[in-house]
Amino acid sequence: MPIGTSEPGFLLVGPTLSPIACNAEAVQILTFPNTPEKIRRLNIFLSDKVRSSLVDRQVGQSLEFVKEFKSGKRRYICRTFRLNSHENDDGGLAVAVLLERHSSGSTALSEISQQFDLTERERQTVELLLQGLTSKEIASRMSISPNTVKAFLRLVMVKMGVSTRSGIVGKVVGPQV
Repeated sequence: MPIGTSEPGFLLVGPTLSPIACNAEAVQILTFPNTPEKIRRLNIFLSDKVRSSLVDRQVGQSLEFVKEFKSGKRRYICRTFRLNSHENDDGGLAVAVLLERHSSGSTALSEISQQFDLTERERQTVELLLQGLTSKEIASRMSISPNTVKAFLRLVMVKMGVSTRSGIVGKVVGPQV
């Protein structure tokens, strides 16, 4: 697996999809299972990797990047930012690529919290519920009463449109549509 870091990989590619700049994490992610030191012409390798793994071939003529990239057993969310050059009028477009490690629980919970407009305390309650804690255990960790925990969970159920605690868990860890 890539190095044990959760730091995001950052890669800046030019109009020909050749790397202009990148951080060490991006190199580790893209060269896995090899180590960068074992690759002779790293710049060419990275160019080929961008073209073969990060560019979405199914979009047709427009240049689009994949939304998710797999490196070993790890998955990375791939976010791109198109950068126009004000000094260079040749139509060249640089693209910044951010590779963030996908951690299913925390990412899903963050997305669900935004989607259903959960308060911070509701989100904390759901996070502890996902760890398998009972209402009493959640109450103890949050320094509130078990009845308050149950009230938070009822509010979350209403917001999510589910009727059980397992329904909450299903919304968070289930397939994202």
